[in-house]
Amino acid sequence: MLKIMMSMIMMLPAMWLSKTHMVWINMMTCSLLVSIFTLLVLYVPNNLCNVSLTFFSDPLASPLLMLTAWLLPLMLLATQQHLYSDSTARKKLYLSMLIVLQISLIMTFSAAELILFYILFETTLVPTLIIITRWGYQPERLNAGSYFLFYTLVGSLPLLITLLYHLATSGSLNLFTMMISTKQLLPSWTNDIMWLGCMMAFMVKMPLYGLHLWLPKAHVEAPIAGSMVLAAVLLKLGGYGMMRITPMLDPVTEKMGYPFLIMSLWGMIMTSSICLRQTDLKSLIAYSSVSHMALVILAILIQTPWSLTGAMILMIAHGLTSSLLFCLANSNYERIHSRAMMFTRGIQTLFPLLALWWLLANLANLALPPTINLIGELLTILASFSWSNFTIMFTGSNMLITALYSLHMLTSTQRGPLSYSTSNVKPLFTRENTLMLMHVAPMFLLILNPKTVVGLMP
Repeated sequence: MLKIMMSMIMMLPAMWLSKTHMVWINMMTCSLLVSIFTLLVLYVPNNLCNVSLTFFSDPLASPLLMLTAWLLPLMLLATQQHLYSDSTARKKLYLSMLIVLQISLIMTFSAAELILFYILFETTLVPTLIIITRWGYQPERLNAGSYFLFYTLVGSLPLLITLLYHLATSGSLNLFTMMISTKQLLPSWTNDIMWLGCMMAFMVKMPLYGLHLWLPKAHVEAPIAGSMVLAAVLLKLGGYGMMRITPMLDPVTEKMGYPFLIMSLWGMIMTSSICLRQTDLKSLIAYSSVSHMALVILAILIQTPWSLTGAMILMIAHGLTSSLLFCLANSNYERIHSRAMMFTRGIQTLFPLLALWWLLANLANLALPPTINLIGELLTILASFSWSNFTIMFTGSNMLITALYSLHMLTSTQRGPLSYSTSNVKPLFTRENTLMLMHVAPMFLLILNPKTVVGLMP
C-alpha cells in the first residue's frame, strides 16, 4: 500500500513545481501510472503481501481502491474546461484539493484500525467541502456545503463515541484482531444503541432515504470533479464502512435492521419516482444515486453471501455509471449553459457520438443485460427475495421506474426538435470522448470478468 500512497503524495510537489503549460500533462501521466500500480491490489494472491498493522488491502477493499485511483485521471480530464479562465495558482490549488481528497480516500479504504478509519473518513470532508464551496457553480453552494458538512458530522459523532466505548471494553479496534476476538453481542438496549451509533454515520453517507437531503444539494452545486467523486467514491465509503463494521455487531443486526430495511425499500421507490419529475439534469442523476444506494443498504443489512457480493458489484457499477452520467451532463452544460433538460432537446442531430455515450450510460443505469449493473441488481434482488418474498414488489417496481426515468432522461436530452439554445454550440472535443471511453472501457471489461469485484466472496 505504501507504494501507492507515496506515489499519490509525491504528485503534490510534482504538480506545484511543474511549469504552467505542463501541469495537466504531468498530472495525467502521474495519475495514470498510479492507477496501473493499483491494479496489483486486485491480484488476490498478492493481497497477502499488502498486510501491515496500519494499512492493508483485502478483496473487500481492493475494488474500491482501484475505482478511487482510476477516478483521478478522469477528474483531471473533466475539469480542464471548467478551470480554463482561472489563474495558474487557482488551478494548482484545485488540483491539490483533488489529490489530497484522493490520498485520504485511498488511506480510508486501506485503514486496518477503526479509529484511524474514522479519522480518515472525516478527513475526506475537508477537501470535498472546499471544492464545493470554492469552485461550485451557484451562490447556493455555501448552503449546499453546510448541509453536507453538518449532516455528515452529526451522523458520525455517535460512531466515534461507540468506537471509543468498544475500544475500552475489547482493548483493540484492529480489524485483524477483531476478526478473531469478536464475541456475539448479548441482547440489551445498550447494544441496540451501540448498533445505531455505529450505523448512523454510514447511513447518512450512503445516504439512506430520509437522511438524503444533503446529497442533491451537494451534487447540483458542486463542480464536475466534485460531483464525480461524490457519486463514484464518497457514497461508497458508507457501504464499505457498513460491511466492515457489521461482523462485530452480530447478532443485533438481525433485529435492529428491520426499520432501515423498510426505509430502504420505501426510499428506492420514492427517489426513483422523484426522478420522473425532475427538470434539472444533475438533480435527476443525484436522486438516482440515492435510489441505487438504497438497494446497496438493503443488500448489506440482509447479510448473506449473495447479497454482500451483489452490494459490492452494485457499488462499483454505480460508481462508473453515475460518474459517466455527470460527465455527460457537464458536456451539455458547457455548451448550453443550463442544466434544464428541455434546452438540450434534439442535440443528437448535432453530436451523434455524444448521443452514443448517452445511450450507453442510460442502458447501464437501467441495468440492461449483460452489464455489470444487472449482475449486482439480480444478486441483490434474489437475496432480498430469499429473505422475504414481499420485497419483490418493491425491488421489481424500482427496476421498472429506473428504466422509465433513464429512458426519460435519454429522450428529453437527445430527441425532439432543436431548441434555440443550441444555435451556437462548440463541437465535441477529443478530450471529452476520451473521458467517456475511459468510463465505458472498465464497464465492458467487468462484463467479461465480474469476478474481480465480487468482494470477499470467491
